[in-house]
Amino acid sequence: MSAQPPPPARTRPAARAVPWSDAGLVSGEAVALEVRVARLGSRVLALLLDVLTQLVAALLLAVLIALLFAALPFELVDAALNSATGTLALVLVLVGYPVLMERFNNGQTVGKLAVGLRVISADGGPVELRQSLTRALVGVAVEWPGLILPLISWVAGVTVMLTDRRGRRLGDLVAGTLVVHTRTASVWRPIPTAVPPLVGWAYTLDLSRLDDKLVLAVRQYLARVHLFAEPARTRLARGLWAEVAEAAAVTTPPPPLAAPETVYLAAVLGERHRRAVQRLQRTRAVTSALWPELVPSPPTMPIRPASPEPATTGRVTPSQPSLPVLRPAAAPPTQPDTPAARPATVAGERPGA
Repeated sequence: MSAQPPPPARTRPAARAVPWSDAGLVSGEAVALEVRVARLGSRVLALLLDVLTQLVAALLLAVLIALLFAALPFELVDAALNSATGTLALVLVLVGYPVLMERFNNGQTVGKLAVGLRVISADGGPVELRQSLTRALVGVAVEWPGLILPLISWVAGVTVMLTDRRGRRLGDLVAGTLVVHTRTASVWRPIPTAVPPLVGWAYTLDLSRLDDKLVLAVRQYLARVHLFAEPARTRLARGLWAEVAEAAAVTTPPPPLAAPETVYLAAVLGERHRRAVQRLQRTRAVTSALWPELVPSPPTMPIRPASPEPATTGRVTPSQPSLPVLRPAAAPPTQPDTPAARPATVAGERPGA
């Protein structure tokens, strides 16, 4: 009996990284992690928020130190104590703040938490205490505030971040860390619309048996179809299309166009939306006819009073009634110097008698 070599083991191909995932991190199971590195813009914004937080912390420390010095005897407070306390407070604000925050807040300071960034190790693991301390010391010395040659160190730090493939600064290179985004990049995409050859076919379908849960599942699938990878995308589309075809009886008549299941789902969903809009319009029309108070009336402009027009003679139609226009009678001219003539009230009496 001769020994035979064992069959070759099947190797799984590594998962292809998402196009926007540029961190290049791979887990222990040879799976590419969908992680996006933080570049100069987002990191500067996080730094500005951290600087603002550090200023507030420094102000609070100054108030506490002042209250502490006020409680101590006057002879104990001297220049050496002031200098030592100031140095300790500066170290706590510039070094202790980022180290403690990254250690106890999952690699996030206040600025990074607001922007959506996180400090991790270069291999994808959580950041360690020594790495956070190294990052903070290098940052204070040559980056921000840059105690050693401030202007030159700032230019060198920006140049390193712009030229590094993963956007790392000097502190990241020395400590072996990486700053990544915690929020995934998503692109808004509209739901696919039906192709014109399927519009007339979808018009003839009976969609009364489509329940809302199934329609919601179809809508969510069409909105996120670009996020699925093959073969899960096709398998899910076929499962949804089988349920929709059974509920809507789309086999009679069959689709006139041989297309993927996603196109058929978009056509059915678009036709159902069109019918829902028509039902809503009819309901609103009936409601406005039976109960006009429920329908908000459009805003009306103030009507200016029209100028009086002369009364017209002739036959007036009932739809447009005409009202007589009353004009004030003109007063006769008065002559105060001459007495007014007495009117003749008796028949046969002459006015001059």
